[in-house]
Amino acid sequence: MSIASSKALIFDCDGVIVESEELHRLTYNQTWKSEGLDFEWDYALYGVMQNSIGGGREKMRWYFDQNGWPDGSPVDSPQLATPREELLNHLVKRKYEHYRDAVINGEALLRPGIHRLVDEAHARGVRLAICSAANKNSCEIVLDNLMGKERLKKFEFVLAGDVVKRKKPDPMIYNLALEKLGVRVGDCVIIEDSEIGLQAGIQAGMKVVVTHTPYTADQDFKGAAAVFPSLGEKEGDTFVDVDLLFPDLVGVPASV
Repeated sequence: MSIASSKALIFDCDGVIVESEELHRLTYNQTWKSEGLDFEWDYALYGVMQNSIGGGREKMRWYFDQNGWPDGSPVDSPQLATPREELLNHLVKRKYEHYRDAVINGEALLRPGIHRLVDEAHARGVRLAICSAANKNSCEIVLDNLMGKERLKKFEFVLAGDVVKRKKPDPMIYNLALEKLGVRVGDCVIIEDSEIGLQAGIQAGMKVVVTHTPYTADQDFKGAAAVFPSLGEKEGDTFVDVDLLFPDLVGVPASV
């Protein structure tokens, strides 16, 4: 086994691989409108939810618990638990359909430097994975359309939020990734974009590098190994590369 193959680089998806937060907000609002629901998630409200609640279903549930459910029933009605779960299932499905169509129509953009870093890390022998709080369908539509099937083959696996019982900031998804990779926790680096993702990585004992987005730029990111506006792509950018993420690989060829 080479030195590099004992290292692993784990990417979040939304906000790290793809610039998607605003597109998610717009497609939530499109869902409410198409379903005849009088809701509007503005930029400020969505920023609060995006930075504190992982997962679309969880955002919906939190919002309805705070503001009343669409059926008009009291918030604390445990007897309505099953109908509410069915409602959430329906709304999550409809929201995914709107999001899928937007991605296919080219409305989601790859974040700067993603292809460069993925290709470099793979060429250097670093193992690659993706861990996202989004559901499997949302992850797959983004990755297939923006990463491409050939480049996706460079990743050992993709873990979506629906494979674990507790989403970020709980470290469960990163603990599962570490188990699947079989590397030492100190040899894993995570790239995240938000405070909740950072906390999930820190609680899993891993080094976390943050590339923030407009929604997360004002967060504290205490405990991050480094914070950048992006991975870097154009002249003048700081280029986040393998040597920066794994200093002990500086000067080490992939075959060693």
